[in-house]
Amino acid sequence: MTPLLVLTTLPDRAAAELLARELVEARLAACVNIFAPCRSVYRWQGIVELADEVPILIKTSDARYPALEAAIRARHPYALPEVVALPLTRGLPEYFAWVASETTPCS
Repeated sequence: MTPLLVLTTLPDRAAAELLARELVEARLAACVNIFAPCRSVYRWQGIVELADEVPILIKTSDARYPALEAAIRARHPYALPEVVALPLTRGLPEYFAWVASETTPCS
């Protein structure tokens, strides 16, 4: 099992908290950190945009990533959400074991 850190942003704290809870309850994430709002600058459909967004960090396993990505796409309010996954190659083994345990589907 390779643990992953998945990043996405949401338009407000309520949306971030709702998505975080749904992902943890579905065992698609072991933990989700919700950060303070930030200002994003990006180009969308040819126009430079500025938006306040709430970033979240999702801890999951590589085995659960496809289902996690599908859940984010299905629940995310943006037409094209940011979904970026980074493999975690070093860390506390006990923490990684906990992530694996919490993202294992119940039988």
